[in-house]
Amino acid sequence: MCKNTQLIRPRPELSKTHRDFVQELRHLQEPLVPWVLNLDSGDFPEYVKRLSDYSTGIGLQPGFVEHSTFWLVDDRKVLLGVSNLRHRLTPALQQIGGHIGFGVRPSLRRKGHATRLLALTLLEARFLGIDRVLLTCDKDNPASAKVMLKNGGIFDTESAGSDDRITQRYWIDLT
Repeated sequence: MCKNTQLIRPRPELSKTHRDFVQELRHLQEPLVPWVLNLDSGDFPEYVKRLSDYSTGIGLQPGFVEHSTFWLVDDRKVLLGVSNLRHRLTPALQQIGGHIGFGVRPSLRRKGHATRLLALTLLEARFLGIDRVLLTCDKDNPASAKVMLKNGGIFDTESAGSDDRITQRYWIDLT
């Protein structure tokens, strides 16, 4: 189980651990989840500033909502996982994406980090006044579904998208 971990906002001084996290995903040819890992982080202090700005609605692309990014780090400040919390839902996010996307470093999976990452991100959602959180995952991703269930997720529906992937929806009540 994960001990001595904390949820923090992105920090410029953690550029190396962020780069290592992303490189590990790319080396395994895994998708960069959550989506903010796909953003250009070449100028890392600017990247961190941009993520902070997005949480207040500054610089958002059309159709995007305010969202906050969090990092789960250990006591050595190694980046274990990343979550992205959308402050509200659009009709598109109600279908795919939901309120929270999260991912854990592949070499550190199956240690409880995803469950802790989601639990701490749910506390942040509650702090923002979100009473009910929607999470989605592909049906062929039972690990994510298990993390959602461990955090109180209740299965709602599933549907096929335009690419024939089945998306499952889970709700977590925060009241």
